Amino acid sequence: MDKDKLYHFFQGTSTFEEEKEIRSWIESSKENILILNKERKLFNALLLADDHYIPQISRFNLKAIYRYAAVAIITLCVSFVFNYFLNVSGPLAMQKITVPAGQRINIDLPDGSNVWLNANTTIEFPLSFTKENRTLFLDGEAFFDVKRDEKHPFIVHTDRYDIKVLGTKFNIESYSDSENFETTLINGKVSLTAHSNTDKEIILLPNQKAHLQNGILNIENVDDFTQYRWIEGLICFKNAEFQSIMKKFEKYYEIKIIINNKKVSQHIFTGKFRQADGVEYALRVLQKDISFKFRRDLNKPIIYIE
Repeated sequence: MDKDKLYHFFQGTSTFEEEKEIRSWIESSKENILILNKERKLFNALLLADDHYIPQISRFNLKAIYRYAAVAIITLCVSFVFNYFLNVSGPLAMQKITVPAGQRINIDLPDGSNVWLNANTTIEFPLSFTKENRTLFLDGEAFFDVKRDEKHPFIVHTDRYDIKVLGTKFNIESYSDSENFETTLINGKVSLTAHSNTDKEIILLPNQKAHLQNGILNIENVDDFTQYRWIEGLICFKNAEFQSIMKKFEKYYEIKIIINNKKVSQHIFTGKFRQADGVEYALRVLQKDISFKFRRDLNKPIIYIE
């Protein structure tokens, strides 16, 4: 795969045809996924060398990125790369990574914990965690696999709740531009504290989900974890309304979907799509179950459901 195309894909500036080509390439083999992850880490690291966050790709000469790649790959291992490029120390030195719509990335944190970041997600964390705890800030959706360390709690701050763990696997969805908040515990143990009531602590046990609905936090048992397969590049939904599925498509494909056919809202769907198949393929599959038409604006990233 041409590296120019990959770096434009990472930055979210690919054309529709380039994006389709890259997604097909990703899905064609596990080796390509490994190549993609390696190039993504190089891309993130080299951009962080500029001003501590992912900037516009126009700031960089891509040939210069390739020139440094051989040096960078030697130093890439766990949570090292930031020290190598930035030469910054102290708990206030922060890293900020933003994932464009339609993409997902996997990163390692300074303590060895691993996190998958979904589309339109921003994470901010220190170059090295403090002696007291491991704290980071999240706006979006992430799947954490936290390295156990009882002496240093792992704390995720979102715009509504703080989640505290010692070592566990869990998913958080908390976009600041949405009223929804949800966290699901796969294994281990987590506690939640609302910003509006810091005295009350809510404990989640494995296979439990905390979901904010109409201002009330509900605790539910979870027996279906397919929706968290987004880390595999799958868009999964169960008993979902048409409109909520379109919201997912908007997040994954960086496109606005306007529903003019109100009848489609009456239908409930269960299923999954490969993200790499594209939004038009997904809509054509849905057309087999209900009657609607769609058209794509040739000048703007908008799809109309008629």
